[in-house]
Amino acid sequence: MLLDAVFFLVQAGLDLFWWAVLIAAIVQTLMSFGVLDGRNRIVWTIADFLYRVTEPALRPIRNRLPHLGGVDLSPLVLLLLITAVSIGVGAVRRYMIMSGFYF
Repeated sequence: MLLDAVFFLVQAGLDLFWWAVLIAAIVQTLMSFGVLDGRNRIVWTIADFLYRVTEPALRPIRNRLPHLGGVDLSPLVLLLLITAVSIGVGAVRRYMIMSGFYF
């Protein structure tokens, strides 16, 4: 029962972070095209929150990717990494169930 809670919390955290990265990329794109006004207090607060949540994970990826001008592929890479970790967590859970460590 405790492992159910742990695996649920890890999976829920990964899912929430996946959505935060996706929404941050969309908000940043809309702000760069002028669709959203960054001077609006609500828009700025949401964009700042998403930036602070996602930037620590995106910065190392940006440093390793080649500079492609105005195209930022780091959110895509991070989304793929989060998905891979999520699949890995599911595989660990299934392995633990099949080996008898987890009921």
